[in-house]
Amino acid sequence: MPDQLLFAIEVSLNGLMAGVMYALVALGFVLIFKASGIFNYAQGVMALFAAMTLVGIQNGQVPFAHLINATFGTKIHHFGWEVPALAAILLTVVIMAAFAWAVNRYIFRHLVNQEPIILFMATIGLAYFLEGVADLMWGSEIKKLDVGLPQGINDWIDTTTFDAFGYGFFIDNLDIVATIIAALLVLGLVAFSQYTKEGRALRAVADDHQAALSVGISLNFIWVLVWSIAGFVALVAGIMWGTKSGVQFSLSLIALKALPVLMLGGFTSIPGAIVGGLIIGVGEKLFEFAIGAPYLGGATENWFAYVLALIFLVFRPQGLFGEKIIERV
Repeated sequence: MPDQLLFAIEVSLNGLMAGVMYALVALGFVLIFKASGIFNYAQGVMALFAAMTLVGIQNGQVPFAHLINATFGTKIHHFGWEVPALAAILLTVVIMAAFAWAVNRYIFRHLVNQEPIILFMATIGLAYFLEGVADLMWGSEIKKLDVGLPQGINDWIDTTTFDAFGYGFFIDNLDIVATIIAALLVLGLVAFSQYTKEGRALRAVADDHQAALSVGISLNFIWVLVWSIAGFVALVAGIMWGTKSGVQFSLSLIALKALPVLMLGGFTSIPGAIVGGLIIGVGEKLFEFAIGAPYLGGATENWFAYVLALIFLVFRPQGLFGEKIIERV
């Protein structure tokens, strides 16, 4: 088999893995948009906040240490203990659920029936507020996140492909784990939506708020639930991206790469988020390999996804799996 073809296959596999990472972020957008019609600009910052909180709890860091020291002249930074990864993750899940309750209680319950642009602007304000709180709580330095996930080249794949083709494929163990976790997460969300009372209530709210209210479904409960689930998804995405590249404030920018994923897959489809992520991941890697590096000087991965999303907006604005837009005149 030609070396160029083998390299293209390796690039495609790595693109699939990258697409899964994009899809993890996009899932949070889809969940909130389906249930409330709110495009949550803060989803990327939620992933950042969840990852920073997890690292802080793991390391026994004192929240707001810099503020406390500046106010009282103390020099405290750590409690002097470390928390096991699983316990730290569970505590972070509780904190993200509390965050979901606070968001609904103090922001969105006061904005019911407002225009979508007002709700969108509220999430922008929430994003910057949450980013500032994360800075005050845990500091702005780059943090290492380690919850025991395997990293580095998968030796079995490398050895097997080398024996078969004379060319070893470089596939990161973390990307494989992320793919498995994303698949389980999607299956769990679909099962929750289809087979639980709360999931059916969530779908009812997504279809028609007024009809859901008329049969006794609590919008407050559903919105807290869906923001909690989105917070959990943000935590999973934050763990994967934080383990891969460190926990830093640029982590919040992963939401920007999730936008083309949503435009391709559709803002209301959970499977669409996965498929859109895979298309973006493979597409940008193959485009860089076949056209970007040889003819355009490289760095096409920075803009390829947005150009592809623009094309979709022109010809199919609802995305591959989104609800068809019908306007009656």
